[in-house]
Amino acid sequence: MRYITMSGNIHGQYLEAEVQSADTVKLAALLYRGALEAVQAARRHLQNGDIRERSRRITQAYEILHELLRALNHEAGGEISRNLAELYFYMQNRILEANAQQSDPPLAEVESLLQTLMDAWKAVPSAAAHAAETTEYVPISCSY
Repeated sequence: MRYITMSGNIHGQYLEAEVQSADTVKLAALLYRGALEAVQAARRHLQNGDIRERSRRITQAYEILHELLRALNHEAGGEISRNLAELYFYMQNRILEANAQQSDPPLAEVESLLQTLMDAWKAVPSAAAHAAETTEYVPISCSY
């Protein structure tokens, strides 16, 4: 995942461990979180007039959305996958528009959309949790 910079600090090490041990649902939630944090940072840098950092964070959000788009399985996902693809394209266009116009409303809109998507993904049970819930307890017999 080239959009996540792993550094030597504790946060970078924690994030790297979290990504490496994550299932598909968790990875999607991490990507949404990364995109959301990038958009929030872009908004702060826009407000502070830091053009270079704002552009860097918008690029980061754009690349994460691109990875989410590439990860879609249109055969298995059907209409949901197509709708998500359209939404990801829309958000990419909005953040590019925000960057070109140095405007906050498109970033605010994308932040809201990403928050909604992230909240929805957090509600999806992970594969491990789902397996634990569906596994039936069978006591072991100790008698011969």
